[in-house]
Amino acid sequence: MITARDIIVTRQGARFLGRTFPCAIGRGGVTPRKREGDGATPAGTHRIIALLYRPDRIARHTLPGWAVPIRPRDLWSDDPDAPDYNHLTRAPYPFSHERLRRADPLYDIVLTTDWNWPVAHRGHGSAIFIHTWRAPRYPTAGCVAFSRENLLWIANRLTPESRLIIRG
Repeated sequence: MITARDIIVTRQGARFLGRTFPCAIGRGGVTPRKREGDGATPAGTHRIIALLYRPDRIARHTLPGWAVPIRPRDLWSDDPDAPDYNHLTRAPYPFSHERLRRADPLYDIVLTTDWNWPVAHRGHGSAIFIHTWRAPRYPTAGCVAFSRENLLWIANRLTPESRLIIRG
């Protein structure tokens, strides 16, 4: 059952707590059969499992108490052959990965989802995050992205029951 605390994403935007927000999805659209590197956003219902933030760019007091700072060596494994595929890891790391502490502001605020987690199936896709967009509605690599202002507003109103529901 969908509740007001769920973020509902369609190609037209997102709804949360009675408000509508512009958002970006993957350059490959929405798919029910997500694969690593396809650029698509996976359809379905996904739990929000963590809120990460850059403490050098986002003031701690602007976020809810469950937010966790991104440390300088934090990475996300995107290598299907890695033993910790689709999990947070630390540098140095010999497998393919994404740096969570990026030069651009995309991951200044990151909500991680349970897509292909905690047990990751090889090649089914990794790092389906909710993060800050590059530009209004500019496609992502498969994540869902919002303006910084809207993402902060949403993050501060999530509850442990909130879910990301992506409709095709």
